[in-house]
Amino acid sequence: MHASHALRPRIRWRSLPTLALALAGGLAVVVFQRAPAEAAEAVSAESVSFDRDVMAVLSKAGCNQGACHGNLHGKGGFKLSLRGQHADDDFATLSRDQLGRRTNVLNPDDSLILLKPTMAIAHEGGRRFDRASPEYAIVRGWIAAGMNRSADNDEPRLVSLEVSPRDVVVVEPDASVALTVEAVFADGMRRDVRGLACYEPSNGVASVSTGGVIERQQFGDVTVLVRYLDRQASVRVSFVPERTDFAWRPQSARTQFDVDVFDQLESLRQNPAPLADDATFVRRAFLDLLGVLPDADEARAFVAGDSPDKRARLIDALLARPEFADHFALKWADLLRGEEKQLDARGVAVYHAWIRDSINRGKPLDAFVRELVTADGSTYDNPPANFYRALRDPIQRGEAAAQVFLGTRLQCAKCHNHPFERWTQDDYYRWAAVFARIDYKIVKNDRRDKLDKHEFNGEQIVRFIDTGDVKYPGDNFPDNGPPEYRGKALPKFLGGDDPGDRFAEADGKDRTAA
Repeated sequence: MHASHALRPRIRWRSLPTLALALAGGLAVVVFQRAPAEAAEAVSAESVSFDRDVMAVLSKAGCNQGACHGNLHGKGGFKLSLRGQHADDDFATLSRDQLGRRTNVLNPDDSLILLKPTMAIAHEGGRRFDRASPEYAIVRGWIAAGMNRSADNDEPRLVSLEVSPRDVVVVEPDASVALTVEAVFADGMRRDVRGLACYEPSNGVASVSTGGVIERQQFGDVTVLVRYLDRQASVRVSFVPERTDFAWRPQSARTQFDVDVFDQLESLRQNPAPLADDATFVRRAFLDLLGVLPDADEARAFVAGDSPDKRARLIDALLARPEFADHFALKWADLLRGEEKQLDARGVAVYHAWIRDSINRGKPLDAFVRELVTADGSTYDNPPANFYRALRDPIQRGEAAAQVFLGTRLQCAKCHNHPFERWTQDDYYRWAAVFARIDYKIVKNDRRDKLDKHEFNGEQIVRFIDTGDVKYPGDNFPDNGPPEYRGKALPKFLGGDDPGDRFAEADGKDRTAA
């Protein structure tokens, strides 16, 4: 690796062009200059969109953050939706709330929404932008044009945010990387939104300019969240010292995983650590796969062996031992809520036995999950039905299924759009609605604590039924389904296509098993 290849993504990316930091959009009527390092921006009052521009400025300036007016109760009597997730409410607040005192159409420069963030009058949140900024021009242009807002069908919907590069290594003496950020709309229009996007670095390794230039503050790794309106993408950057004495030692790769790891290490100018010795390897293998240490004879026999494939053979032998199924059945039982208070002692026993048997027989993971999410009937006679016995409502089922089977934590999106992932509050409730039509017949419940409604002791029947929905909290959600779904979440798989109204016509069994 040479210094000339210093700036590149993790695998064979060579250089970045110099990028102009201009905000695209509209005919140039009034031109303002930001900092000297950034290009001039043009704003036309007639072209300003409340949803695409003003809402973006509120986010860019931090006005709608949780620590400011996006707080549950707002600040100083002024409340915005958190991170701008409800444009309808924010439009009413800015243009109508308190007799429209925050905006002045006759003299836009006297609007409170401009005077406070520029500190022309006292503002507890400090200066958010100045008069010679694109943010000021956008908000002023919108007010001067009469605070208009396009009808829903007049303005194409934002469908994705494309950011480049997404994964890059910056090697000294290079110390920065400029991002390109494009918003893609439903009509195919693409728009450069570097100047309106928000940039949130995960730590102090780097700082990010308002125009999307990531600047090294120290060596290390940083993830930058790029956000525009309700879409976001992450960028991972590694700032690496030059290490002029670095020389890559060629490695023997056995799998594609090895190839990927070695490529990344080379780009980071690091040679991999040497292989563990036999004594260390046998200890780690036993602990990882069986959860126990090897006995003295097993360890000595392995270390003394001279077969070139003895490590692979040891792994195969450990996978075939009953302790492997015991060890991982315990792990999976924890993940799948195998807990006596809700399942009772017999339920835990049959559930654990089914999990262990599935692992012991080498059941494919997709088959294992399918049996769980489609299981109904007696929790004693059909053990995987205990998965739903432990999760008593659609919200719990949706959160658990996403976290255990999809590796995605959705809990933040219950109250607002996820701050670090692409999931929205709408995604959260529509995913939960997939698990809404499940009910229980409690055959017997001899609970010991008569006041504890979460304790169950006795057989239950899990049933898929034809009715059951998830209601949206509040009234800020679109009517996205047939008439019977007004105010309710139309089921949709997480990250999948919109199912239309086919779920409305399906019975509970078909819907959950789809």
